[in-house]
Amino acid sequence: MKTELRNELVSLVGSGRASCAPEDLVAYSYDPHILEHKPDIVLYPITTEEVSAIMKVAYRDAIPVVARGSGTNLAGETVPMAGGIVLAMSKMDKILSIDPSNRVARLQPGVINYDFQQTVEKYGLMYPPDPSSWKVATMGGTVATNAGGPKTLKYGVTRDYLLGLTVVLANGDVLRTGGTAIKNVTGYDLTRLLCGSEGTLGIVTEIIVRLIPKPKASRTIRADFPNLDDSSNSVADIIGEGIVPAGLELMDRVVISAVEADTHMGLPVHVDAILLIEVDGDPEALESQVQRIEQVLHRNNASGIVVSKNEGEAEKLWSARRAAFSVMARLRPNAAIEDATVPVSNLTVMIRKTIEIAKKYSIQIGVLAHAGDGNLHPLILFDQRDQEELHRVERAAEEIFREALALGGTLSGEHGIGMAKSKFLSMELDEVAMTVSKKIKTALDPKGILNPLKFI
Repeated sequence: MKTELRNELVSLVGSGRASCAPEDLVAYSYDPHILEHKPDIVLYPITTEEVSAIMKVAYRDAIPVVARGSGTNLAGETVPMAGGIVLAMSKMDKILSIDPSNRVARLQPGVINYDFQQTVEKYGLMYPPDPSSWKVATMGGTVATNAGGPKTLKYGVTRDYLLGLTVVLANGDVLRTGGTAIKNVTGYDLTRLLCGSEGTLGIVTEIIVRLIPKPKASRTIRADFPNLDDSSNSVADIIGEGIVPAGLELMDRVVISAVEADTHMGLPVHVDAILLIEVDGDPEALESQVQRIEQVLHRNNASGIVVSKNEGEAEKLWSARRAAFSVMARLRPNAAIEDATVPVSNLTVMIRKTIEIAKKYSIQIGVLAHAGDGNLHPLILFDQRDQEELHRVERAAEEIFREALALGGTLSGEHGIGMAKSKFLSMELDEVAMTVSKKIKTALDPKGILNPLKFI
């Protein structure tokens, strides 16, 4: 990047919010994906107007721009593969307003998901989407990837709570979509189009979300299964009973053993799988739900069942699930976590297929799952310095995707496409869908400067 251009960009935000320092360029060159590439400059905007001014310069000179929050995405969405500008949105971290009467909130993209949830709970309200990285993930990042989380089964994903967005387009124009009205069917649904677009169509600078009343009570159940099939069959049976848990998660033996070795929580390492089930609602109704779930678990040969008595016990049960990725990632130099998703009725088959694929390619895979909605998270461990092993990992991942699609599933339930799955996109989208997607990208970003080399 030429000195004159660099100085012009720095002048838009001030020298205190711009960096070309080698350590900062390295820090913003990677995310959990294995590929890395340094940007030319990192800018920290604090207003929509600053983002607009930056994009006008970038558009004029066709400079690549990647917006980034905490970088917890898992498909390589925030690696600046073409260099250029990284817009670090972390300083746009204000909750602008909370309207309890209308159950609506306005906030900037750098707000941390967990902090936002804790704030709205003070009003007796709830914002359900809670990715496992919720204590560091930014709200802008969750919009960019349409993030879900353990509560997806009952409450849905990010797009189900989005009412409107302020977005800076590639040429610097500011687009405002939606609004604070709960019902709005005016024109194309641009809000949903932008949600999950991974920063390839615009830069989100303000978010409007709807909130819901916080449930009065919740209970968490841990069930241990000596047989993996019994655990996944329990998932289908619970749903078949007409019960919709707030969360229904599965951990297989590989993950259980790793978490227990690291945390010493007292997890049963001799079982094939653990289910974590959360139900919430009115206290009077919860006891009946818990009893019915316990009956299903017993019918499916659960060897142990633990039911939380209070929030502290529930949090302890969930802490094992939330620790799983970080614990597993420490076992090998590299870890890839995929998110192929299948219909719940095919969950057992897909888990078995994943275990078979791990054996076939002689690689270590632990299985986590948002089991209630069929969203698997195979945790693939490897060392990318070993090119032969890396090749086996790539072949295994492709086979997992093909098996999921063959079972009526999808490449991604919540992580997005990014770089990790871009070459597989045409396996799921036909020629017409790919053409339409490319036309949308070209219409909003004709010079291809927004997060290039990703997605489409």
